[in-house]
Amino acid sequence: MSRFKAWFHRTFDDWFFRSMIGPAQTKGAVHGADHYAREQWKRDLENRKRYTREQRERKRAERAARQ
Repeated sequence: MSRFKAWFHRTFDDWFFRSMIGPAQTKGAVHGADHYAREQWKRDLENRKRYTREQRERKRAERAARQ
């Protein structure tokens, strides 16, 4: 089993392979799920976007402070 595990990680953890298969698709990702799951997915997505915005603002403030 360890040979398979090693092959799996060599293949699927490789950045080139991941770039070949393309980015993760989110369109219709929660289609068919119940209402609670859709709402949770939307909250999670918004939290991720908020975190990214905060990180961008933090880096922008650091650059401004250095100048």
